[in-house]
Amino acid sequence: MSTTRAAVVESGGAPFTLSTVELDEPRPNEALVRMVAAGLCHTDLGVAGGGLPFPLPGVLGHEGAGVVEAVGSDVTGIEPGDHVLMSFTSCGGCKNCRDGHPAYCATWLPLNLLGGRRPDGTSTISRDGEPLGGHFFGQSSFAERALVDQRSLVKVDRDVPLETIAPLGCGVQTGVGAVWNVLAPRTGDTLVILGAGAVGLSAVMAAAMTPATTVIAVDLVAERLELALELGATHTVNAGDGDILEAIQLITDGAGADGVVETTGSVAVLRKGVDALAARGTAVIVGAPPFGSEVALDVNGMLGGKRVVGLTLGDHETQTAIPALVKLVREGRLPLDRLISKYAFEDIGQAVQDMGAGKAIKPVMTFA
Repeated sequence: MSTTRAAVVESGGAPFTLSTVELDEPRPNEALVRMVAAGLCHTDLGVAGGGLPFPLPGVLGHEGAGVVEAVGSDVTGIEPGDHVLMSFTSCGGCKNCRDGHPAYCATWLPLNLLGGRRPDGTSTISRDGEPLGGHFFGQSSFAERALVDQRSLVKVDRDVPLETIAPLGCGVQTGVGAVWNVLAPRTGDTLVILGAGAVGLSAVMAAAMTPATTVIAVDLVAERLELALELGATHTVNAGDGDILEAIQLITDGAGADGVVETTGSVAVLRKGVDALAARGTAVIVGAPPFGSEVALDVNGMLGGKRVVGLTLGDHETQTAIPALVKLVREGRLPLDRLISKYAFEDIGQAVQDMGAGKAIKPVMTFA
């Protein structure tokens, strides 16, 4: 048992408060990681706000990056001193995991988002002898040290600053995967990215590296649309200026979009995106509205071969995808630094406030 300082959410809607907690000893399949940086994601805010049945009080955080301090007896390929990025975990044995699609692991929800415990029900984090919700995405990285599941760990080169790549753990790989793994644009395609937050702008950057020739970013914030243009969008639509469907039709001369990435979590925006599709076009659902949300679609409008596809974490096999994305960051081809605002870990409350107010696209906490 060891102690560390963590940002604890006491109950749904409560702020993140720094508190001393105890970490369990690493199990054979776990590693103890000293945190260097951790990205803040809307999923963290949704759980902290009580929108998902994660056990609270608890420790969140799922875009961690740090240095390994100790490893369990069954951990292979990683040793103390290695630099690692942390992403989601998975069982490794179900059909989807074996097929290279661990984001669709049969036990993904309890292992990552809802359970708050190891698969055997034991807790990784406690306070004053009482278990806390932890094991969030196999990491709970809003802490100075984290006990991390081996399948959440990806070894990265030591010459890449960890604070520049922490967002690869969730948001960035999600936006990139929506474009590369689902839409797979062909030469001359038109893509629409609904929402220019971290996920949407990651999709814009990914689209700029494909044969798509028209990339339309849609948002309410003019500054984010300007950034989208700098990152590879060819057109922008300010959703506050009128109907986005009409604007997309105007840009495409009535042809519509070959691919749409919906990142906002608004079912109304999703419906607009589906309606904006060309024949045989595909809409990818990335933004997650509250559980139970439904969207009405024009059935006859779907008969032109339109498809609507849900997506989790970009459908990446992380051990392959994340090192490739790190290489793109290092070479300047995936300029994540344009999205990141850095905060000291002690200022996590300010990071939450700035993200909620739209002042920060991707807050990254750094640890002394």
